[in-house]
Amino acid sequence: MKRYESLYYQISHLNITLQNELDERLKRYELDVKLWPVLFSLWQEEGISQTELSKLCDVANYTMTRLLDQLQVQGYITRHQESDNRRAFQIFLTDAGKALEQDLIHEAQWVNEKCLEALDEQEQQTLLQLLNKINT
Repeated sequence: MKRYESLYYQISHLNITLQNELDERLKRYELDVKLWPVLFSLWQEEGISQTELSKLCDVANYTMTRLLDQLQVQGYITRHQESDNRRAFQIFLTDAGKALEQDLIHEAQWVNEKCLEALDEQEQQTLLQLLNKINT
């Protein structure tokens, strides 16, 4: 098998490219690409538990703790203890965290467009449909 025939190689290579591009753009906000899935998930559904957030972002719970610590220090999230479980916390965005959404979504869209520019509109839609089909 050649590398251009390997799904793993192609997806891995694309993932590295996307991460590097997005990481570079996030630096101007004093963020890095590891925080992107956390913020992106919270913009869509805040008030979820750390465990739920870990599952959504495909990271271990202890890794999520460190990411949330970083976002809390930067003033982008708060943790609220759940009333029925003193060890569990719900995660909420602060106003500063909410204010980042438009700018960071714009940065991510720029990265998407740059990576997909070799494809026409129909090819882009097909690629995303196929990736969604594989990932479900």
